[in-house]
Amino acid sequence: MNISVVVCTHNRSQSLAVALESLACQKLVASANWEIVVVDNNSTDDTREVAEHFINLYPHRFRYIFEPRQGKSYALNTGIGNARGDIFAFTDDDIVAEPAWLENLTSAFAKQTCMGVSGRTLPEKGFTSPPWLNAKQVYAMAPVAIFDLGLERHEINESPFGNNMAYRKTIFEKYGAFRVDLGPRAGCSSPQKNEDSEFGSRLLSAKEQLLYEPSAVIYHAVPARRIQQSYFLEWWFDKARADVQVFGIPASDGEWFIAGIPIRMFRRLAVWTIRWMVAINPAHRFECKKKVWGRLGEMKECHLISQKIPKRRGMRNAAI
Repeated sequence: MNISVVVCTHNRSQSLAVALESLACQKLVASANWEIVVVDNNSTDDTREVAEHFINLYPHRFRYIFEPRQGKSYALNTGIGNARGDIFAFTDDDIVAEPAWLENLTSAFAKQTCMGVSGRTLPEKGFTSPPWLNAKQVYAMAPVAIFDLGLERHEINESPFGNNMAYRKTIFEKYGAFRVDLGPRAGCSSPQKNEDSEFGSRLLSAKEQLLYEPSAVIYHAVPARRIQQSYFLEWWFDKARADVQVFGIPASDGEWFIAGIPIRMFRRLAVWTIRWMVAINPAHRFECKKKVWGRLGEMKECHLISQKIPKRRGMRNAAI
């Protein structure tokens, strides 16, 4: 099996060094040919020097590519275009991978019907969840890139997280690359989400098989500055906006709109606002507050989209 690990990075040279060290120590079967492709997305720190250090240590394992166009999707697509493997694995520049991560992540491709795999992403060791967060909920930790669907391998009907996933090369040839209008972009005010989930949704819509492999474990950094309610709320607000960008305005034919926003969104906002105001348990209260911010994000994006389409008379429009 020929495997390429694509690591996109932007101005995180210190954490990048830790991540690359854990990737250099991967244990694979002797018959596997594998490489690590570091894609520098226009960094201004010493990212290049860090990458070259690993190239000098492991000259046949590491490669460095510079992508000047700002945006993670540009970097991902450049990595895909330059990778030499038949299987492309993806991870972040602020992780630590278990030594068997890559072997376990890619072993599922022995099953010919498997087109993509998601591994298990856990918070860095020593992390303690705050009392206002119900960490037992599946996506409670999504704002800090945690993806944990349990300890059993199974087929999934949801998109893998970009920090721990792998796909066959042929999938990109068949369905195209990552959308460059989505994903993190330094200095951009639009929602910086969904390049990974949008790609996964394309495959799921085409009935391609995706698997969850719990033994493919990485640990993702959880900076203290992110374990704040304000960060989580902003993340869910942007995620809701990005979902509307990807999937369109969720409306039905003949539905009434106000300022481009379906009427029922106002009702949903009111319900979650009331639940937030009356909740007593800190974790439940924050969960309701998170829903409020999500609804507000949906409504903002619906309004912005409505400003870009020809105006119609009245307030009752067909679904967009």
